[in-house]
Amino acid sequence: MKRGLISQAIKDSFIKLNPIHMMTNPVMFVVEMGTFLILLTILFPFLFGTENQILYNVIVFDILFLTVLFANFAEAFAEGRGKAQADSLKKAQKDTVAKRIHSSGKIESVSSLELRRGDLVLVEAGEFIPGDGEIVEGVASIDESAITGESAPVIRKAKSDFSSVTGGTMVCSDWIKVRITTDPGDSFIDRMIYLVEGAKRQKAPNEIALNTLLVVFTIIFLIVVMTMIPIAGYLGIEMDLSTLIILLVCLIPTTIGGLLSAIGIAGMDRVTRFNVIAKSGRAVEAAGDINTIILDKTGTITFGNRLATSFIPVSNVNEQELIEAAVITSLYDETPEGSSVLELAKNMKFHWNIKNYDKGKIIPFSAEERMSGLILEKQGTYRKGAVSAITQYIQSIGGCIPVDLFRISDQVSSQGGTPLAVCKNEMILGVIYLKDTVKPGMKEKFEELRKMGIKTVMCTGDNALTAATIAKEAGVDEFIAECKPEDKIRVVKDEQAEGKMVAMTGDGTNDAPALAQADVGLAMNSGTIAAKEAANMVDLDSDPTKLIQVVLIGKQLLMTRGALTTFSIANDFSKYFAIIPAMFSQAIPSLNILNIMNLHSPMSAVLSALLFNALIIPGLIPLALKGVKYLPMSANELLSQNLMIFGLGGILFPFLAIKMIDIILVFLFFHSA
Repeated sequence: MKRGLISQAIKDSFIKLNPIHMMTNPVMFVVEMGTFLILLTILFPFLFGTENQILYNVIVFDILFLTVLFANFAEAFAEGRGKAQADSLKKAQKDTVAKRIHSSGKIESVSSLELRRGDLVLVEAGEFIPGDGEIVEGVASIDESAITGESAPVIRKAKSDFSSVTGGTMVCSDWIKVRITTDPGDSFIDRMIYLVEGAKRQKAPNEIALNTLLVVFTIIFLIVVMTMIPIAGYLGIEMDLSTLIILLVCLIPTTIGGLLSAIGIAGMDRVTRFNVIAKSGRAVEAAGDINTIILDKTGTITFGNRLATSFIPVSNVNEQELIEAAVITSLYDETPEGSSVLELAKNMKFHWNIKNYDKGKIIPFSAEERMSGLILEKQGTYRKGAVSAITQYIQSIGGCIPVDLFRISDQVSSQGGTPLAVCKNEMILGVIYLKDTVKPGMKEKFEELRKMGIKTVMCTGDNALTAATIAKEAGVDEFIAECKPEDKIRVVKDEQAEGKMVAMTGDGTNDAPALAQADVGLAMNSGTIAAKEAANMVDLDSDPTKLIQVVLIGKQLLMTRGALTTFSIANDFSKYFAIIPAMFSQAIPSLNILNIMNLHSPMSAVLSALLFNALIIPGLIPLALKGVKYLPMSANELLSQNLMIFGLGGILFPFLAIKMIDIILVFLFFHSA
């Protein structure tokens, strides 16, 4: 812990004493009002008849004041960690010189603060990108360490799902033309700073529900304490204001009340430290309730670098003819798969001259058609793509399907590969065998999720056999083969219709609808602006597998809140045994049997319980910020563990602590009595 962070949290603890702020936490607001009343008895003892107990009231005031400060410190320290992250992000904000391109083609040097949405800028090697935008031309290596903390540059290029760039990052090589997509003050970094600093932290439903429960408890115990006045009068016991306030403070759940806000802030902070920006506390907490996770296959479950490993011609087709067609369809295919086809052909000693094909008409790949290729004036049309897409295309133009095509395709798929069919005009020539591999440890991660009761669904554009093979190897519960963008949002809605909470990852514009529909949408920072806007979380490292860790953090947040609530309520049970006998034992001697801790005197018992009530809050701050360790298990097992550790522990620990405090107080103040 940095000294600066602690000192700032201490200052903020006093600032947060403002009653307007304290009213957002009803439990601690009641404690603050009680502290203020005790202060009045010290300043104006003649009004309350407390002239003979000023020293006692001063001690009570100090303890209550510390109780409020400790609660504020927990919240301030949690916020401070987020602000420290925001300060590092602010370093990425730079007023840079931008090369704005006019419609005439003229380049003008302007301040980045003058740029507006829609402006086109040129950024060359060694220059900072002046604002958030989309690359419209070029490809470059970009240093994003200012926002991700990672030193390795990443590749961004136009007309791909990796065309989004962030202001404040630096171009390391080549050049790009960027279309600015935000106005000054509304950049991604600006919004991250705003969110990380907690200015827009929304309370999640569970937090609101728990806060409501705490308010109800506070009202109930306020009524209980008020009824003590006539009861004490009937028994002939003089019940002063200080004792009533102490009783109220010790009865209401001050421990969880003091830590509730810090737990919520810490949940957001944990995902932030994991390089994920959550747009609200709702998103983090919703992750803890997830029932279904939807993941892309390529790049998430598998490495995503599907490489061509062999060319398999159909019967009556020469391998060289298939290789030539595969090369032609890949000449202008900028995907890794296309590049790997050319690399494999080169390794097989196949040579070509690209100038022979530079006048061809490019057929760009589309998610709808799932094909790409090249149309040459003399040779005809060459296409490659998913087997189902190519066969459908060939049938639509009157061509025939080779009898062994599906056998070859099924063979490739059964081995976990992806078959790409290649055709020339109306004739299918064969299959390109693309091979991808499942990332290490994925099966174990999915098994952990299964133990939590979370279903995993893999989405892939591959055919059913390939999808089934990868799904089995990875250990996912379900898969959707030949998946289109509309299939993703359909599965999200179907799962939600069954009352389930759904999470998904995505990076493309076509993922935006499903990301927006999902309860937890994790967009990749390398993805498009549309995807990042639609999601409620953004992964700065662009690692789709982080969704699994986000779910664990969400569950840890829920478990931490539940554990500390259990501990807080259990604490009250122990405090009753300290305070009730102390208040009524003189009038009802038989109540001394409840003094099982054998506390020294009524006064030491009350002060010991009050001190424990104050000290337990800072004692639990590390646990509130770090979170309770979560292990995958059933809800019943979690409940049993929670009750055993934090329920039983919440009862036993205060007995020991209050007795220890009583011994210390007796040694310091009551030993001569």
